[in-house]
Amino acid sequence: MAESWSSDAGESVYRSRDSVKNLKIRVRIQRITSTTVFSQKIQEQAAEQREKGLIELSTFNTQASSAGGRPDDEEDVTVGWQEKLFSQFELDLFRTEAACQSPLDRQYHNEILQLEKSGTRKNHRIFTYTDYDRYTNLEEHCHSVTTFLAERMSNVRRRRQERRIAEGSIPKSRLITWDPSEEFVKNSHVINTPVQTMHIMGDLGPYGKLGQRENEYVLCTLRVDSNGVITVKPDFNSCKGPYRLETEGEKQELWSYVVENVSLSMSREEQDREQRVHKDLYIRHKEYLNSLVGQDFEMPPPGILRLLVNGEIVSAQGYEYDNLYIHYFFELPNNWSSQPFQQLSGVTQTCSTRSLGRENVAYFSYPFSCEAYFRKEDESEGSDPQWPVLYFKVLSLDSWQRYRTEGYGYLVIPATPGCHTLTCATWRPVQSGTVAELRRFFIGGSPELEDISYTRVPGTFKGERLSRFGFCSESTGSVTFKLHCIQHSRAFIDANALRKRRRSVLDRLGGFSQQSSIYNVLDAFQKARRRMQEARESLPQDLLNSTASA
Repeated sequence: MAESWSSDAGESVYRSRDSVKNLKIRVRIQRITSTTVFSQKIQEQAAEQREKGLIELSTFNTQASSAGGRPDDEEDVTVGWQEKLFSQFELDLFRTEAACQSPLDRQYHNEILQLEKSGTRKNHRIFTYTDYDRYTNLEEHCHSVTTFLAERMSNVRRRRQERRIAEGSIPKSRLITWDPSEEFVKNSHVINTPVQTMHIMGDLGPYGKLGQRENEYVLCTLRVDSNGVITVKPDFNSCKGPYRLETEGEKQELWSYVVENVSLSMSREEQDREQRVHKDLYIRHKEYLNSLVGQDFEMPPPGILRLLVNGEIVSAQGYEYDNLYIHYFFELPNNWSSQPFQQLSGVTQTCSTRSLGRENVAYFSYPFSCEAYFRKEDESEGSDPQWPVLYFKVLSLDSWQRYRTEGYGYLVIPATPGCHTLTCATWRPVQSGTVAELRRFFIGGSPELEDISYTRVPGTFKGERLSRFGFCSESTGSVTFKLHCIQHSRAFIDANALRKRRRSVLDRLGGFSQQSSIYNVLDAFQKARRRMQEARESLPQDLLNSTASA
């Protein structure tokens, strides 16, 4: 008998999208005595000897029925979610109205009177404590609380799933607390997930002494949160033997019980009907969202190219000092413009470096965005536009608030739309001699560029050649960018723009991606033509003459 008992009494976690009110639990308890063991042996022998005839089977069944115990030695009850089954102690307590102190007690008093009047009580030893009972609240405080967080989390269970007021009580004007106090940090680090609890209990007292609190034992505990996560302790006895429970006191008794999930499963027709309802609901919600957005796609004015850049400063590596941050700004060439509220500059957070191979890398993951508009007044042939340039400067800051310039660099926005990952090398100006390096090391500071656009060709430069003769610099590290470029123009949707000769700048911009594929086709055609000419030259001359004359 002991070999078939289940010793795994740990909890199990399930997830269900169905309503928890459909959950049904079947609990069966049985007192283990020598008589019940003998009865189970007889039942096993009867099952093995069924092939021998009905006479021997009836003999075994008669012996099994005569070997049974008292009626309250075994009980089988099916319980629903948050279904209240009263114990003998609660029946004696709430039978008198004077013992009722709360509205819940008065409700139990009326239900007990109705049960006694109708005589439909289905349980004697098995009963339940729902989420509203005192036992569910007191049971959690009986355990030792070791941390402040655990003490705060013990109160989360009392927040019912129907209460959603706390989510709307957050002040929208203060979403970020810049100077949080220690008490604020403690109170904010509490997971606010509503949980409901239910205990299935067993009154395992001796004969005629039901209703004593010291004989109450927890058979199964169920917890359900608002996300549909169901925690069962102990787990259902699907393929395991019954659980063993030994009572305390002078007369220790042994009980076995089984917990099963007997919830009704949906039929195939009901599942199909539910899927159709969900599909119809999603379609209606999609139509509602489409009605809010509208069918007209926002288009820029005619002759305008709209450029959207959603970028990310991924990382910086190869620099001398730690605690790096980056200043950046966009320079818009001629014929480019932006909205007045558009921010064309910014600064990242200060980021510490970590060792990756032989280099120190600072991972920023800093997002930025830019929106610009291009309008070309001169549509002369070959006058392709200049694209916006992203200039940046890498600096370091130490614990003594000494900052140093680590490098300058620039990045030209790609002319083709799509995702681009670019790594830009940087350099910094240096002075000859060791005094400048000592000053940089001890007091910070270093030579800086008055115009950061000097890293490329400044926009104010009007000459043909830019000379940097005599300018001393040294290479430093590199910065990695990730850009998502989007180009938007009315010229792109012209169906005839791809068939005719591209006359405007916008047509040429929109055809960059198509031109790449066209160039590939032309290149393949030229290679095939070249191979054909080589094959023709290798043929005999008389064969070529006869073919030409024919």
